[in-house]
Amino acid sequence: MQFVTGPETCLVTSVGLVHDYLLVLRGAERSFAAIADSYPGAPIYTLLYDEQGTSGRFAGHEVTTSYLQRLGVRQDGFRRLLPLFPHAIGRLPTDGHDVIVSSSSAFAHGVPTGSSAAHICYCYTPFRYAWFEEDRALAEVPAILRAPLRAALARSRSWDRKVSRDVTRYVAISELSRERIARYLKRDSEIVHPPVETTRFTPGEPEDEFLVVCELVRHKRVDVALAAAAKAGVRVKVVGSGPDRERLESQYGGHVASFLGRVGDDELVELHARSLALLLPNVEEFGIAAVEAQAAGRPVLAADAGGARETVLEGETGVRVPTDDVDAFSEALRHTDWRAFDPARCVSQADTFSVAAFQRRMLEQVERAQSPTSASRAA
Repeated sequence: MQFVTGPETCLVTSVGLVHDYLLVLRGAERSFAAIADSYPGAPIYTLLYDEQGTSGRFAGHEVTTSYLQRLGVRQDGFRRLLPLFPHAIGRLPTDGHDVIVSSSSAFAHGVPTGSSAAHICYCYTPFRYAWFEEDRALAEVPAILRAPLRAALARSRSWDRKVSRDVTRYVAISELSRERIARYLKRDSEIVHPPVETTRFTPGEPEDEFLVVCELVRHKRVDVALAAAAKAGVRVKVVGSGPDRERLESQYGGHVASFLGRVGDDELVELHARSLALLLPNVEEFGIAAVEAQAAGRPVLAADAGGARETVLEGETGVRVPTDDVDAFSEALRHTDWRAFDPARCVSQADTFSVAAFQRRMLEQVERAQSPTSASRAA
């Protein structure tokens, strides 16, 4: 099978593409879609798949799922299966390919490969609940389940260390991601920033509300943004859903925030263009929503850590404040002139993270991993 990789043609027998689970179409799934577009017709392997939930984005590929697919689990319930995912990913039939390109925030880097295959893993982060947010994971389950969950996370860490040795090359999405791969998996990596479909967005006329766009789970720290908004006396529209929505809506719904749930691409484009600014309270590995906001000509108020340091230009395309500091967030909301930011400067910053640039850099990483001189595999 022949795949065009840019200025030259790369001849390989077979390429397999892997993602953790394809249930919705958000940042990681859009990054994987850009990878899949570089290999038309290449088979996709994933733990769980929802064609409707991913808007048919992968319909041009044959999608093979794990045995867990028959349980009928979707986005609102897949977390209950987390202890089963390492075993299930190891049973996917991926070992017949010469090249594996995986897209992993937890499990996809553990797929089986042939002894001579090159495995390139685009890693958003090592599994957060196992490595650096175990306390948060335990707090989200009933007390009776905490001991078995703690044991499952310990097994996951051991599994991670083992399977990471079989990956030929890790590619990190940001400096924070690279640091975590080195700290937890003991692997070196290079950075290729995720793709952002910047051409979908156009500047508009901002209104009087701020915007939050993310999955509503505790580690996204949405309560920091909403508590700050309440203190500043401003309004926020919240796009997204998840297990933390009920708690957040009961506390902030109506008087501070409007909870819109999941919205379509066209509506999201409009929401970004009409917002005063995007609020990014979490420490993101990258933060695609921040780049999308800038592509729509709008600034970002972000926690001063993680990917925001690579995407948000202080004073030019947004403001960064200390992490988890509600008072600092509130002061920035109240006292920053959000209409004074130059939309053209925001757009030009967003354009540095285009899909085409990402695809070119990833194809270079795949080619380098296939080189006989590639030495990034762990000892």
